[in-house]
Amino acid sequence: MNDILLDTNGDLGFSNGDLLIGFSENLHQEHILIANKGEYREFPELGVGILQMLNDDNYMSVLIEAKKNLEYDGMRINNIELDEDGELFVDGKYM
Repeated sequence: MNDILLDTNGDLGFSNGDLLIGFSENLHQEHILIANKGEYREFPELGVGILQMLNDDNYMSVLIEAKKNLEYDGMRINNIELDEDGELFVDGKYM
């Protein structure tokens, strides 16, 4: 899926005075994982709020919530896991 891209600061990406357009699935996943419920006005149930969940010892609930929200956004999730370093890996793609 192509969409407007953001830079590393979360600002609109520009190149030669034009908005950057490109592959944006990873960006969409990141926004859904970071957003809290209610931040998307049109879809108030969308959002994982992963930053608030990071200190939780029960990481399985984070994985379930992430999978549920990404599937709601139209992804087919094959696997989602948290490695021993705390990195989240999502194996899935938009249909």
